[in-house]
Amino acid sequence: MNVLILNAGSSSLKYQVIATDPERIEQDRDERLSRGSVEGKGGEAALEHILKSISTEIHAVGHRVVHGGELFRESVVIDDRVLAGIEQCVELAPLHNPASVEGIRAARKFFGSALPQVAVFDTAFHHTLPRHGYLYAVPYEFYEKHRVRRYGFHGTSYRYVAYRYRVLRKLTREQTNIIILHLGNGCSAAAIQRGVSVDTSMGMTPLEGLVMGTRSGDLDPAVVGVIAARQGISTEAVEQLLNTQSGMRGISGVSSDMRELLGAVDNPRARLAVEMFCYRARKYIGAYLAAMGGADAVIFTGGIGENSPEVRARICEGLAWAGLTIHGERNVEPSHKERQISTDESKLAAYCIPTDEELLIARDTVRCILGVPHLS
Repeated sequence: MNVLILNAGSSSLKYQVIATDPERIEQDRDERLSRGSVEGKGGEAALEHILKSISTEIHAVGHRVVHGGELFRESVVIDDRVLAGIEQCVELAPLHNPASVEGIRAARKFFGSALPQVAVFDTAFHHTLPRHGYLYAVPYEFYEKHRVRRYGFHGTSYRYVAYRYRVLRKLTREQTNIIILHLGNGCSAAAIQRGVSVDTSMGMTPLEGLVMGTRSGDLDPAVVGVIAARQGISTEAVEQLLNTQSGMRGISGVSSDMRELLGAVDNPRARLAVEMFCYRARKYIGAYLAAMGGADAVIFTGGIGENSPEVRARICEGLAWAGLTIHGERNVEPSHKERQISTDESKLAAYCIPTDEELLIARDTVRCILGVPHLS
């Protein structure tokens, strides 16, 4: 089955075509047929451009959808009811879900209603969070009326990386007790206990948690009002600032790109941005170790997590108390392979496992269409 995977942004559309089926999944023989992106346009125009470059027949479409709220706890075949539910979640992800809706409608127009489409939600993996983990300490009526709560994101990445860790270590889902750091321009951490998510750093929106490329991560909520009053701007403008002008870009004043910041050794604010980034990540590891009562491994993934040995080493500095010691040569090995980067003697191991969200979306699309159990 040739699956077209669409990741729709507000003015861009990324795609891959992956050939897969249950037998290929079991043997890990999925085949990537093509990939690419269209920038500066979205919806029908972008999809039309993509389809001109695809020579293979498409049997199904899988969509990455950022927010499924409390409506969607797993990937689903898209029908009118599902599409309406995704639209209901627009208020929870106004920057992301509208693009997904537009992509789904465009695919329906080009392929017709007979071609199956599947929605794979970033939030679905975190539906296992306990109530004490997903509720905020605000009046309970805000949750009841407005569903104000922690949802978490990057769930598709976490599912894939946890699956690959189990395969690598030959473990069952119930034997999987790990902390994953998904570090890219957007960053988050997840505590996975007995194979399920029990805590994660992003909250109701992707703004909460770690220091990111342009997002602030955790901060005192009163900061919003202070900035709005003293800068003479709206709270909406402050939220936009916290999403697009903060994080490493805001601290450094130079860039949101970790590679540039690591290279700016003579810029004290660039060094500070990197230090804050690593400190916040290390703090979350410590918090999750306490919340879980310990873990077996810390796993790095995402663009920074997979490609920056310096960041991995700096995050793990000071974790010897937890039994983690980075192996220098393993950590700097220029490889995109799944591998252990801690010493063999480490009680708390560390791994680098590249993520592949598109592959998981393709596999989920097949699973949903054929009605077979989760295979990853």
